[in-house]
Amino acid sequence: MIGKALKYMRKNKNLKQDALAKQLGISQQNLSRYENEQRIISFETIEQIANTCDYNIYFIQRKTKEKFKVENLKRKDV
Repeated sequence: MIGKALKYMRKNKNLKQDALAKQLGISQQNLSRYENEQRIISFETIEQIANTCDYNIYFIQRKTKEKFKVENLKRKDV
């Protein structure tokens, strides 16, 4: 499921895999594996791809529909 979302974001931004991979500092092969769900992707890389493709990541509470962005989270371990 996440692979399809990554591919959608990239294509919607009119980027080829090699161009996006270069911007992210990863290999085109790794990006392809992420999109095809052949490799586990870190949340940080998902966030990097979303930011590069001009998307935001939101978390929505199911019951209340409360929505917040990743940027609004404060890490306690940092």
